Amino acid sequence: MLRRAALAALPWLAVAALSMTSALPAAAAEPGNTLLLRSPAVSAKRIAFAYANNIWVVDRAGGTAQRVTSFQGLASNPHFSPDGEWIAFSGQYAGNLDVYVVAATGGEPKRLTWHPGADYTQGWTPDGKSVLFASGRASWAPSSAPRFWTVPAAGGVEAPMALPRAWQGKISPDGAHIAYRMNNSWDDERRNYRGGQNRPIWIADAKTLEVVSPPWTDSKDIDPVWLGSTVYFLSDRDGVSNVWSYELGSKKLAQLTRFTDYDVKTLESGAGVLVFEQAGRVHEFDVASGRERPVPITVAGDFPWMMPHWVDAGGYIVNLALSPTGKRALIEARGEIFTIPAEKGDTRNLTRSSGAADRDPAWSPDGKWVSYFSDRSGEYQLMIEDPSGVKPARAIALPNPNHYYTPVWSPDSRKLLYHDTDLKVWVLDIASGSTKALAEDPWMVPRRTLVPTWSPDSRWIAYSSHLNSQFRAIFVVNLESGEKHQITDGLADAIDPVWDANGKHLWLLASTDFGLASQWLDMTSFSHEETFALYAAVLKKGDASPWLPESDEDTGISGSGEKSDKPGDGAARTGDKSVEKAGDKPAKSAAVTVRIDFDGLQSRIVAVPGVPSRAYSGLSAGTTGTVFYLEAMPNGGPQLHRYKVSDRKAAPFASDVAEYVVSADGKKLLYRGSGGAGGGAGAAGAARTTPSLY
Repeated sequence: MLRRAALAALPWLAVAALSMTSALPAAAAEPGNTLLLRSPAVSAKRIAFAYANNIWVVDRAGGTAQRVTSFQGLASNPHFSPDGEWIAFSGQYAGNLDVYVVAATGGEPKRLTWHPGADYTQGWTPDGKSVLFASGRASWAPSSAPRFWTVPAAGGVEAPMALPRAWQGKISPDGAHIAYRMNNSWDDERRNYRGGQNRPIWIADAKTLEVVSPPWTDSKDIDPVWLGSTVYFLSDRDGVSNVWSYELGSKKLAQLTRFTDYDVKTLESGAGVLVFEQAGRVHEFDVASGRERPVPITVAGDFPWMMPHWVDAGGYIVNLALSPTGKRALIEARGEIFTIPAEKGDTRNLTRSSGAADRDPAWSPDGKWVSYFSDRSGEYQLMIEDPSGVKPARAIALPNPNHYYTPVWSPDSRKLLYHDTDLKVWVLDIASGSTKALAEDPWMVPRRTLVPTWSPDSRWIAYSSHLNSQFRAIFVVNLESGEKHQITDGLADAIDPVWDANGKHLWLLASTDFGLASQWLDMTSFSHEETFALYAAVLKKGDASPWLPESDEDTGISGSGEKSDKPGDGAARTGDKSVEKAGDKPAKSAAVTVRIDFDGLQSRIVAVPGVPSRAYSGLSAGTTGTVFYLEAMPNGGPQLHRYKVSDRKAAPFASDVAEYVVSADGKKLLYRGSGGAGGGAGAAGAARTTPSLY
């Protein structure tokens, strides 16, 4: 029976984490040089750029920068006026992103736009009297289409330009042409993207609106600017984003920079030169000589967020775990790992490493160790630590360094299972630190659904993997021999395999209305909702289904001393074998041995009665004959259900559940609220990020 602990007994509702932010205000590759400088602009005397959400200026030669704005919100996209005396930028002084101008030497910014939509500065008109900006204010659903507008620098009414759609670009110095991107995209910095959001640079005649483009196939071409009659822009057509030029008269296309490590970003022009960001530095490029140089810039200021300070971590809770018997919870919050008692004791911060991202905690079933992934060394490693947090953690280097997911300890606490960004399933031996890849998913789709799980005897692993049809099938692999078997036929979309505590059944969710929801984008499935039903595979031949028909029979008056030999007068029978309902007796994990007869296994996969097909996910096992799963609700947060074989039905267990975990003994459950509508009292408040013990 699952026991409920009072919510008030959780002492970590007001946990605060000491944020020892040890990073410098800027990463310094060379003494005195500040990195992470964004969106540079250039005039005859100065370079302006965005850093730490504000606008700064520095002499063209470099040196110590002067802060022009000091707003706590966002100030971005600086652009010098043609005479270099003013800077136009986008700021959030009033909560909305609007166009502002400020003197290049500093002062009080002047607001130019007031529309509730976001306005993105692009530059100035050639006469320096108006600011050019992009805004989607004139359109709406399903997504706003931006166009260019101008607004007088002295203040006045905004006016749309003739182009019906434009996102990023500049007016030529003579005002005769406009170079621009037609559409915006959701991620300009996604390297080598070759999808439908890419478009060529368009160069429109300001009078006729006739358009020409540089030669283009499918590259990501952005940030067009002018010097004379030549358009300069960024393109990743050679694999890395570099600066290219296109002469409007001769139609000549040329590559100007040839960086091979980091992309060039946010190009701007002025005073006969180009400036751009690359590798976090501001670079200046002289087009006449072809010389490029990084500008040495130092930024110094009072940055309160960089100083050590206390932060309430209660609103950042993700990735839950439980001790084997549920006496303590293990959580990730704001990059730290905490353990929290269910009733008595103190909260412990095991990691105390605000300069690192510690994530995905897990607790060994024997209770001796907790694990988590940490990038404190520069690459993610697996950390093994005593739950008390007294002894130093042991770091285990992982092969093929990348991102790791779904860590699960084996029931015997000797191994750890996880998968990585490459969709490989790995098993790590705790004693030796050696790793072995046992399985993989050959297809990357929007959702990660491998979710590998251990059998109760630590000998088998089950996981869900895509077939070439894009349907998912359930596979099991033997840890010792490496033999792998597909146990579902691939005619249904099967996910979330979990082992029953008795080792006799493998639970799973499967959908027969998967349809076209298999790819990253298939608009024919846009309104299609996939539903799943609950199934269980009887792993061993000869074992009876837990859902054979039952019959109530009258055995006579109790105490008569007589026994009936007639079939049907005793327990329900199938032939001469009594049917024992799973879930009546909790199994002892130490005595469980999983045996799988693969011959005919697909015919022993049984649809669980009493569970209608709905939008289920997140299947987990509890004690013998018990599973939990989430259901997406149409007007609220997900509903957590519990199904018990002994009851032959599912029942709602908790509402508004974003995430949950079950303890190793199956008797405790920890969940985190989602804050969805209809989630019950407190769902939108503290319960949204505060797990509750059950």
